[in-house]
Amino acid sequence: MKNILIPTDFSENSWNAIKYALRFFKKTPCNFYLLHVTLIPNYAAGDVPIIPTETVLENTLLKQAKTELKQLQKKIQEKVPNPNHHFFSISKYNFFIEAVREEVKEKEIDLIVMGTKGASGLAEVIIGSNTGDLITKVKCPVLIIPEKAVFKIPVEIAFPTDYNIFYEPAILKNISEFIKMYNSSIRILHVTKKNETLSEFQLGNREFLNDYFLDENHSFHRVTSKKVENGVQCFVESRNIDLIIMVAKNLSLFQRILFKPTVEEISYHIEIPFLVLHE
Repeated sequence: MKNILIPTDFSENSWNAIKYALRFFKKTPCNFYLLHVTLIPNYAAGDVPIIPTETVLENTLLKQAKTELKQLQKKIQEKVPNPNHHFFSISKYNFFIEAVREEVKEKEIDLIVMGTKGASGLAEVIIGSNTGDLITKVKCPVLIIPEKAVFKIPVEIAFPTDYNIFYEPAILKNISEFIKMYNSSIRILHVTKKNETLSEFQLGNREFLNDYFLDENHSFHRVTSKKVENGVQCFVESRNIDLIIMVAKNLSLFQRILFKPTVEEISYHIEIPFLVLHE
């Protein structure tokens, strides 16, 4: 039984993430924990936060959230019924990251599913602050569902790497589990600059990946581009990639792919789900 945490703010974006998760894990027995966090900063005034009394919390702020969570559960059961899935509602008044950390520990969460809204202009970042904090500050796998992502069987999975990090077997095992769910193909992608060659260390890591995924449908790909995000975009389009897997340990590559792109021609961040893993 998988334990999956889905933070929700009751928006269309978060509903899209819920729908995707339910389809993705359609055949997997799961406990889904629907978490709504009433944020402390939203009710602060001046330099000192105003903390509502327990009565105010229960009768107004949390009461409304609990009502909406019940409605959400009813909506799920009506639109996406599944005997393999069990749902639990959680309403908290806290800072977002602290609330998520508490639930991850208490419920022994295996995966967090989070909807995110992509950039709509040059000045905007591609991932909202809550999602950005979640994937960098909470040591739990996160499946990021962009606003325009529509579930389809993940036939092609991209795994970008620069081969500068040695991935422990435990992290690769997590990747294998996702591959086996739908008998997907994993495409190991290296975006490199022109005339750049691999060092002995990089070649060793590449060989290790080849050995590890020997029994999986895998292949290695090299795309030449001055910018990593442009290379990823090109690869996503050419291979019809359905899911991108990243390892947070490779911080430089991870940040460039997920946090740097703001130009409109980089569209993978609003269409392709990301699975972010932690060691």
